[in-house]
Amino acid sequence: EPLKPRRPLQMRSKCATRYLSTTRVPSFFRGVYPIMATPFKADESLDIDGFQKAVAFMGDAGADGVTITGVLGESNRITDKEREVLITAAVHTAKAADRPFRICVGTSHTGTAATVALSQMAQELGADAVMVTPAKEATPASDDVLISLYARVAAGCPGLPIVLQDHPASTQVHMPPPLLARICSEVATVACIKLESLPTPGRIATLHNLWTSMPPAGDCTILTGLGALYGGFDMEQSTHGFMTGFAFPEILTAMNNAAQRGDMEMAHAIYARYLPLLVFEQQPGVAVRKELYRQRGLIKSAHVRHPGNNISPVLKTALEAQISRSLPGIDITKPLPSALFE
Repeated sequence: EPLKPRRPLQMRSKCATRYLSTTRVPSFFRGVYPIMATPFKADESLDIDGFQKAVAFMGDAGADGVTITGVLGESNRITDKEREVLITAAVHTAKAADRPFRICVGTSHTGTAATVALSQMAQELGADAVMVTPAKEATPASDDVLISLYARVAAGCPGLPIVLQDHPASTQVHMPPPLLARICSEVATVACIKLESLPTPGRIATLHNLWTSMPPAGDCTILTGLGALYGGFDMEQSTHGFMTGFAFPEILTAMNNAAQRGDMEMAHAIYARYLPLLVFEQQPGVAVRKELYRQRGLIKSAHVRHPGNNISPVLKTALEAQISRSLPGIDITKPLPSALFE
């Protein structure tokens, strides 16, 4: 269907510096939410057909939803108009699923007003949630300033679940567990923490302990990121799933399902079996993951938009060899068979 033009954004209200709410928003952030790559053609135009195919494939592969326009989605290299097209396409694709399939949109920006406006755009276009991470400032932001970032997004987008992304490696913003707990206790629509600050297992355990005396105002879960590199150890601390760019959500789903039913031996066995593939894919940049999308038959081109680096022939050959070792004889253009994880 042709995409209809969206009416101009209007600020709904002036946001207070603190957003308190008695409304408890149930969190649907349980399971696996792949962070989606944004496919580009060789001429660097959007490949919307490939994008929609990839989103649909993640649902067929057992994911519970996807997150778009994040770092892996090259959000810093797309225009606002392209963002609108991507959100509309993802929402349209999700509606065709035969079960609830959530669309979360990365809306982080260096300015709070812009973050609120991008979040409002996502909500107006039908997104189910937004993901927000703070930006580095010339002088470190105070705890109150960081809390107000999420408070203003919450006030500007009533009822819209927020994923708090804690990824200091990319933002240089360090949020200790007491601050994370405070944000969740004061901003009811923070429905998930994408915890990517090392060492993750200890921080997850600390956060759970803090929640016993400072519970979240709403239902809040913890999802593992960082390419699931430390997923086996995070699961031991009662996480609720994964939100990361690993191109094989079937593997993460099998790990999480085992952990949720208390079978940590099986969860670790799956983790150990596919750890070399997880490690290989976690190399800096987005080139390896986009090449995996291409090899899975989801997109025609693994092109990374300028000035990003594309995958080298040597790395591509090494990736093909690792896939053959990790998944010998498996057609990766189809969802992986469940028998692999039994």
